[in-house]
Amino acid sequence: MNQLAERIQQLSHPLAPQPTGVEPVLPTLDGVRAVVFDVYGTLLISGSGDISLTSGASHGEAARQAIAACGLEPPADGEAIVQELRAAIARSHAASASEFPEVEIRDIWRETLATVLPNTGLPTIDTGAVDIERLSVEYECRVNPIWPMPGLEETLNALQQAGVTMGVVSNAQFFTPPALAVLAGGEWDVLGIADDLCVWSFAHREAKPGRFLYERATELLHQRGIRPAETLYVGNDMRNDVAPAAAVGFRTALFAGDARSLRLREGDPLVGDRRPDAVVTDLRQIMPILSLADRP
Repeated sequence: MNQLAERIQQLSHPLAPQPTGVEPVLPTLDGVRAVVFDVYGTLLISGSGDISLTSGASHGEAARQAIAACGLEPPADGEAIVQELRAAIARSHAASASEFPEVEIRDIWRETLATVLPNTGLPTIDTGAVDIERLSVEYECRVNPIWPMPGLEETLNALQQAGVTMGVVSNAQFFTPPALAVLAGGEWDVLGIADDLCVWSFAHREAKPGRFLYERATELLHQRGIRPAETLYVGNDMRNDVAPAAAVGFRTALFAGDARSLRLREGDPLVGDRRPDAVVTDLRQIMPILSLADRP
């Protein structure tokens, strides 16, 4: 376990999903050879409902604590840090040609520190010497606590043992893979999720609900001889997950297991009249949907 994963584990505490009142819809889906997951709100309980970059809440004290945890003297006004963090994200989005751009949070933090700290009266800090990855993790774990969704490890193990190919398409940052691995109970290479079938938004500077990440996933699956119609995508958001996944030909399951993260998006034009092929309220319901329970 590397130091970042260890720190994520130290900062993470048990969370329980909140009931949604949604009834599962569990048809049998034949011919599925691959299952691709969203992460936040699907595989991991997300205290804020999604990766923290989407949150508009006030996190000034969390920013001060994160900076202090990295051995730096935090400014008295932590909210100034958060405001500049959001401003840097907005500038990055505005400079992108993408309809749905993503940021690289390490770059955002470097820009934020370089902008805010010189105006605080604190000693000048060489931002190149700051452990930006540690700072990013310290902040994220405070503003968006995460914990494995019930049945996560059991579901991944069952799919792996059944020979189902697994991947990820997720809005994410560099800390997402180690966070998922450490909270799922092991190193990344034992989860059964194919590293070359993981499409992370930060790596491409493209975010959901755009189709780019999903189209990239279809290309990677094609290299394994797996067609979109043989792929089930599981996510908690009708706009970000179900609609674009269905648009590239994936079959879809809406994960409705936690009220914090369930996004039905009724009336959203990007959703339209799209409906998922299945609705699951527990990850362990994926197995009977794919008729995996009786397989050796």
